[in-house]
Amino acid sequence: MSILKQHLDESVRAIATRTKIKAKVGIVLGTGLGALGKEVEAELRMPFSRIPHMANSSVQSHSGEFVAGTLNGTPVYVLEGRLHFYEGHRLSDIVYPVRLLHALGCEVLVLSNAAGGLNPAWSLGDLMVIDDHINLPGLAGVNPLVGPNDDALGPRFPDMSRPYDPALIKAAHKAAEETGLKLREGVYVMVTGPNLETRAEYRMLRNLGADVVGMSTVPEVVAARHLGMRVVAFSIVTDLCIPETLEEADIETIIKTANAAEPKLTGLVKAMVGGL
Repeated sequence: MSILKQHLDESVRAIATRTKIKAKVGIVLGTGLGALGKEVEAELRMPFSRIPHMANSSVQSHSGEFVAGTLNGTPVYVLEGRLHFYEGHRLSDIVYPVRLLHALGCEVLVLSNAAGGLNPAWSLGDLMVIDDHINLPGLAGVNPLVGPNDDALGPRFPDMSRPYDPALIKAAHKAAEETGLKLREGVYVMVTGPNLETRAEYRMLRNLGADVVGMSTVPEVVAARHLGMRVVAFSIVTDLCIPETLEEADIETIIKTANAAEPKLTGLVKAMVGGL
């Protein structure tokens, strides 16, 4: 038995002894879904610090709790907080929560993030469901599968032709239509951060085919697909990264935009999860 498998078994036991919830859907509350945790009818709320081998997020808005309960009638496991590469975390720690959700029985993973808008036709506060991503050396290029492969988790060379599940994307659009929301669809590119990009970098990323740019999500998606999980992920456009009209970034405005769009994304995901 690998060390990782031992660690996951210990984490699973710590949770399974405290809840009877059996969930197929796991949700990681990144930016844009922070309020969703309050919508869950929780049977268990457990700090990450009480789960063996779980690292804690240093992002102030992330509470760092594991939640087991029901959302719109669907059993779910929710992770209130995520880890970022720019915080200095190891990739193995960043994706450990995803591997834990899978070890607990989850087959579907829901993710969200805040992102800069590269598509000039889009506006602040727009919601986007991700249909593909870019993660290349020299941009972020971070990959949690580098190193010896654990065959018990997945194959050495997992296919990534469709990292985001087409049926779940379709379900997201249906939920958006039912809730009266406009939902974009496009490509997410990951960069390391934490600094924002230059005009020349934004121009390059747009020319590569990206619609939004951010600093998270991709390692979790890669780990989830390695495990065979189905993935759906959402971005909130929190700042406009158009090189020709670029203005100095204001973090307070970015946070304000994310908070304003959060209820829309929360409602969309809640509606979507209810149909899974």
